[in-house]
Amino acid sequence: MEDGSWIRLYPVPLSFLSQLKHNGVVKTTKYTWIELNVRQRTDDFRPESHSPADYEFKDLVLGENLDTAHNWAKRKEICLQNVYSNLTKLLEDSKDPKNVSLATFKPAKITGFEVEADDRDWKDVWEQLKNQQTLFTEKEENRTPIRKVPYKFFYRFEDDEGRSSRLMIEDWEIGQLYWNCLQAANNDEKTAINKVKLKYDVEFLLEKDIYLFLGTTKEWHRRRSPNPFVIIGVFYPKKEEQLSLF
Repeated sequence: MEDGSWIRLYPVPLSFLSQLKHNGVVKTTKYTWIELNVRQRTDDFRPESHSPADYEFKDLVLGENLDTAHNWAKRKEICLQNVYSNLTKLLEDSKDPKNVSLATFKPAKITGFEVEADDRDWKDVWEQLKNQQTLFTEKEENRTPIRKVPYKFFYRFEDDEGRSSRLMIEDWEIGQLYWNCLQAANNDEKTAINKVKLKYDVEFLLEKDIYLFLGTTKEWHRRRSPNPFVIIGVFYPKKEEQLSLF
């Protein structure tokens, strides 16, 4: 993302935008610049959708990591250049001819965090996701099947005009948080879910200044769904107290 614009890479799934090739294996390094040659997709009408020119990522170059110093100052400089706060405006821009499909959104208020039970196994159509990391790993012994998170997570929020929305959080980070909490809870799913809720519904809302990275799914965007967006990431620097001028 540069100059307030976004790029979506295919065939890399959205949940793996933060995973980079490192010495032949996957290393998770969020907020790191990467450089590689891409081409715009001819089978996807969304302007942000691109494919790597080299599917083996031989031309991939790792750049600077944007750290969290000064309350995420470097990250804010890049991620908060063009922020939507009005859902009606975003949905209008998602229509033809703009077809905006990736955006940063600032909710006026987050009104709830919800969890629903989901399928425990991948559907047949998603079976290929189990081996999607073959895009990044070169050695068969390094490949580990991707586990299916058996829950769906949602945020309810309002925009600057009070319009309410409920969107699913399709983010690698929340899925990994669930697995970490499950391990710490000795495979007690209820305890793990409560720990996820504690972070997203208590800690974040009390301590963090929340922005949402939104992205559309190709299917529902093409069908012109009333709201084709899902939450593909949560941006959460600390809240900063406003100093009084008097």
